[in-house]
Amino acid sequence: MMERVVLVTGANSGIGLALCERLLTEDSRLRLCLACRNMQRAEAARSALLTSHTDAHVDLLHLDVGSVRSVLTAAQEVKARYNRIDFMYLNAGIMPNPQIDVGAFFRGLFSRNVVNMFATAEGILTQQDRLNSDGLQEVFATNLFGHFLLIRELEPLLCSLDQTSRIVWTSSSNARRSAFSIEDMQHRNGTESYSSSKYASDTLSLALNRHKNSQGLFSSVICPGLVMTNLTYGILPSFFWTLIMPIMWLIRIFTNTFTLTPYNGAEALYWLFIQTPESLDPRAKYHSLTSGLGTNYTQPRQMDIDEEMSEVLYSKLVELEKEVRRKQSEGGADEEAHGRCLGEIE
Repeated sequence: MMERVVLVTGANSGIGLALCERLLTEDSRLRLCLACRNMQRAEAARSALLTSHTDAHVDLLHLDVGSVRSVLTAAQEVKARYNRIDFMYLNAGIMPNPQIDVGAFFRGLFSRNVVNMFATAEGILTQQDRLNSDGLQEVFATNLFGHFLLIRELEPLLCSLDQTSRIVWTSSSNARRSAFSIEDMQHRNGTESYSSSKYASDTLSLALNRHKNSQGLFSSVICPGLVMTNLTYGILPSFFWTLIMPIMWLIRIFTNTFTLTPYNGAEALYWLFIQTPESLDPRAKYHSLTSGLGTNYTQPRQMDIDEEMSEVLYSKLVELEKEVRRKQSEGGADEEAHGRCLGEIE
């Protein structure tokens, strides 16, 4: 059997690293590529994986999905290294400057809504986004557009009638239609950029299936549940987590969405690896779930998306792609003018 090539963005810690460990345990003959922004942490992750899988093939790729230039450079390197990609896990993501409504949080702790509050952060969590050096909103660029551009660049390795390739997006229970506007897809005018970007990835996945299934490329979306990672720990001060962790373990007895550990959160990512794409529902989000007794399993749940919106989003992203490519080819464009031009596309 030909070795399968698997590329994982955001693979140096948390759910991404746990996924890599599980994939190598399932198939030691994989060619695994860790695509990471921080190469020092990527080297440490690679060393940890090789310690437990001494014969594994683990490559490193420098990739900052929040930077157009980095994505284009990394894609060229991938095309030089490999002649195919079987799986691409789009796991990298950011939630900059999260802010919690502390009053609403503590009121929620003693209400019927406590489980939903922890699972989705609805009504208590906002972010302060900003423009990046490409003139794009930082969260949109990192969580959605950079990955879209990577897919487009790597289509020669992903789309082939001779093979089936898979894209898997790490979404969130925080992905809500109410936080997303197709007229403001970068979420310039809101305070829930993370939720908006994750809902956009859910919506884009549906469009990718419609456009690319006939070319052998299939897209899926997962939700890892409530997982304690660096992203999660950044939401509240450390003493808050010390205070509420016993409550969270208690709540887990009554809900299956509190996966808590990166290993458990990677369950749906791993489960999709061993499924045939034709058996999957393109309108479903596959949830990592953990019972109160610690049993992991995956369950599909229908996403709140529609085909018309997904098609409009796909078209707008293609237009934005053309614009950023033009700006890259011109080089040296004024950043402020660049940002205004990109904003006009929306």
